[in-house]
Formats: sequence, structure tokens, C-alpha cells
Amino acid sequence: MVLSIGQVVYSKRGRDKGLAFLVVRAEDGFAWLSDGKTRPLCRPKKKKSAHVQPTNNIIYDLRDKLAADGHVTDSDIKKSLAPYKTAGSTGGVKNLV
Repeated sequence: MVLSIGQVVYSKRGRDKGLAFLVVRAEDGFAWLSDGKTRPLCRPKKKKSAHVQPTNNIIYDLRDKLAADGHVTDSDIKKSLAPYKTAGSTGGVKNLV
């Protein structure tokens, strides 16, 4: 599976299962993911490519900014991922009720 910078993916494994992320770097079977909130751009999550579900959606303006000079803010990422958030997602945290 080939992931590209700026692509929207969903986590399939781990405590962040089901959450939407943006690929900020990809190489050697790994992807570095950011959501702008729990995983800001300054410390993206390194995840195996097999543990993410790719989508056909690429956020082109962020991809171009990351490729050019890397000047992207966490709020840019949060705003761009807002339509991909799943309703009722607990972010991998189980309800204790």
C-alpha cells in the first residue's frame, strides 16, 4: 500500500483506532501521522502502513505546503480533517459506563 503526503487515513489499530489523520511523511512501510490536536505536527505518530486505512482523499493545499516549505499549522490540519471525523468517536477510549 502506497501512502502519499497529504492523504487522509484512518487508524485501524491502537488506542487511536477509528480516528482520522493526515500523512505528513511516508517511507519504508511507515507513515508519520498528525491530526493537529493529540498528535501535533511537531511530534507526529509513527505507524505501520498496514495499521492505517487509506482513503482516496488528498488535501492538496496542505500537501503542497508540506512539500514546499513545511509551513503548516496544527489548526490548518484540524480544520482540514474536520469533515472526516466520525460521529460519536471516543478516540479509542472505551466508555466505562
